Amino acid sequence: MFEYLKGILTDKFTSNNGYFLIVEVNGIGYKLEVSQSDYENSVVLDSDIKIYSKLLHKEDSMTLCGFLRKETRDIFSYLTSVSGVGSKMALGLLGQFDTSKLISIVINENYKELTLAKGIGTKLAQKIILELRDKLIKANISIVPDNMPQTKDTEACKETTAILLSLGYTEEEINTALPIVLNKCDNPNDHEEILRESLKYLSM
Repeated sequence: MFEYLKGILTDKFTSNNGYFLIVEVNGIGYKLEVSQSDYENSVVLDSDIKIYSKLLHKEDSMTLCGFLRKETRDIFSYLTSVSGVGSKMALGLLGQFDTSKLISIVINENYKELTLAKGIGTKLAQKIILELRDKLIKANISIVPDNMPQTKDTEACKETTAILLSLGYTEEEINTALPIVLNKCDNPNDHEEILRESLKYLSM
């Protein structure tokens, strides 16, 4: 129903029910439930904000969820498509893990790390991975974490990109792989490690 809201952030607060932002658009205040990460990274009060949204319907209520990035909303939709994962649990996962990290966890089938999130047991973690791994690989969702340098800014990544292009991989495939690979590399400046992990990811 709503693709995004663009207005003024007039209030932000937490409660036992979660994290919330109030965005005023044309004199109407919209209450959006967000992840802890988006809550902490949102703009200061009385500043302009653009926030992507997803309206959830239940039998007795409606909830408007907000996301600072469109890609994060996409991951939220994937998570809530898994039986047993509701909106609050999905927002909890997005607050616990950087989105790129969460994608990496699922693709690399690291269910034990998923269980670090509140409410996620072993069976549910394995179910999330089983149902979403192939979908996320096919979706080619590429997100660079806020604390990660742009992939094209490092010499190691430039070298890796050149080699992968020579091997026949497309720029789109490479740009999808590098953020995920860098997030798991011990040394993001090690060209050989980046290339090795990239080839491993692209061959899946």
